[in-house]
Amino acid sequence: MERAIGVIDSGVGGLTVAHELMRQLPKEELIYVGDTKRCPYGTRSKEEVRKFTWEMVDFLLTKNIKTLVVACNTATAFTLVDLQEKLPIPVIGVIQPGARAAIKSTVTNEVGVIGTDGTIRSHAYEYALKSIKTDIEVESLACPMFVPMIEKGILSGEQADDIIEDSLQLMKGNLQMDTLILGCTHYPLIEAAIQQVIGEHITIVSSSEETAREASTILDVHQLLYLGNRIPTHQFYATGDLRLFKKISESIFNETDDVYTVNSEQISID
Repeated sequence: MERAIGVIDSGVGGLTVAHELMRQLPKEELIYVGDTKRCPYGTRSKEEVRKFTWEMVDFLLTKNIKTLVVACNTATAFTLVDLQEKLPIPVIGVIQPGARAAIKSTVTNEVGVIGTDGTIRSHAYEYALKSIKTDIEVESLACPMFVPMIEKGILSGEQADDIIEDSLQLMKGNLQMDTLILGCTHYPLIEAAIQQVIGEHITIVSSSEETAREASTILDVHQLLYLGNRIPTHQFYATGDLRLFKKISESIFNETDDVYTVNSEQISID
């Protein structure tokens, strides 16, 4: 089926999910919307997150997408069930796939979760993990400084290291934890620095790979996979300034390869 996969995020973090979707589904076209103007979502109310999410979804529905990937943990926590009930297309979130990956990884049965205030307050990861394995131990920590730092393009260096070190202090003392879920799709952009602070003995889990795998399975089940031959063109939209959005996207995608050719445009969905 020639229709595109829609991907939404609060900003640039969902580009990590988009990249994995491109890798696992190289024939599929993506239409991505990042709400960079109103990012971060983690400090906003549930009502605001729902409103902003539906505005992005309504925009994508005008593009006749065949499935929707909610590549934002806060939006997944607050809107996934509503979206799944009301949309006539499959809707995939990032929390359940991340939880499954962490349970596969852990040996000590103790998992850490870092995310935005909104995601951590929702207890979405704890619910997801315990719905699969009831006796699992979960330690959650909000890291509200990470997304604003990443959206400014600060991905490494002394300033990034200091913020990450300060933010993770409360979690570093947990000697039983062996797996850490990056409960925000922005966080893989600073994964190397997080690994250095949290320790090499901790396995870091990002939901991107599992989410892409789930998308592939769902598209197959619903007979929505594109089976022809083409070099896809992906469309990236941002609600805010495109300059930083493009800079970060270029750091993720190899745009010298035709498969990653994108059209970027600034849109207004207020």
